[in-house]
Amino acid sequence: MRRRDFITLLGGAAAAWPLAARTQPAERMRRIAVLETVAADDAQARPRRAAFEQRLDELGWTVGRSVQIDQRWAAGDTDNIRKYAAELIALSPEVVVASTSVAVSALQRHTRSVPIVFVSVIDPIGAGLITSLARPGGNATGFTLFEYGVSGKWLELLKEIAPGLTRAAILRDPAIPTGIGHLAAIQAVAPMLRMDLSAIGVHDRAEIERDVTAFAREPNGGMIVTPSPMATEHRNLIITLAARHRLPVVYPFRYYVASGGLICYGPDLIEPYQRAAGYVDRILKGEKPADLPVQAPTKYELVINLKTAKALGLEVPATVLARADEVIE
Repeated sequence: MRRRDFITLLGGAAAAWPLAARTQPAERMRRIAVLETVAADDAQARPRRAAFEQRLDELGWTVGRSVQIDQRWAAGDTDNIRKYAAELIALSPEVVVASTSVAVSALQRHTRSVPIVFVSVIDPIGAGLITSLARPGGNATGFTLFEYGVSGKWLELLKEIAPGLTRAAILRDPAIPTGIGHLAAIQAVAPMLRMDLSAIGVHDRAEIERDVTAFAREPNGGMIVTPSPMATEHRNLIITLAARHRLPVVYPFRYYVASGGLICYGPDLIEPYQRAAGYVDRILKGEKPADLPVQAPTKYELVINLKTAKALGLEVPATVLARADEVIE
């Protein structure tokens, strides 16, 4: 080949390179939907989403580049949950992350094919979301919050931190299966602890304020708050009422105690979102939720607010303090 022809060939190839680069197919954007039962401005929302997105990024999925996230915040409202479940499925996501059994049930009314990874779900078999923990069998899998047996420990802890108590109000949402299950588990241990129980609904602010105030009129009472979207939505009211009526209360999660509640025993709520990102990664790479086992929490936290204990006139037993993972002073 003559030198002039060779140079011409190189020049033509160089001119073609930018065009070839421009015609290369872009990386396909994958689509994830997220249905949260808390409000977007909830103090717990930001760290959960940050943990989920950070873990996705570590696994090679960058939001805005390789994955798009469509998110809805239901703010504890059941009607919102139903509405947003329909909206998200209509967007044709490849996988949905959902918080609580109420959200998963709403999603499954619209799809039995789109994969769902759940967090903050209690008793997914009893709720009809899956058929087996080891092999879920349908389009949902994920990470549970509690076994119902933990509910009995809440009553034991309440009696341990305030031995003079003879009554306990159980704040629960009777409209969801977990509200019924937690109450039943607490009722099973109440006779051994010689505790009389009263059930209080958490559907709206007026109901909570009316029934807690009525309960507090009699002496030697404390409370247990069981987990539900409505209890989370109204947590500041519940904490305020407990302080106003000087009621010892056991809560299911740390954020209650960080906001002024007395004591909690429950799982870390950030870790499941990190683990959920791992399941999303596996599903986007081709695995099926039916084959991914449902997993339980790996860590439970006992957190005590000594400032609140002092305000209630309680001396926290040394045996309880020794077991605490965190003491807020």
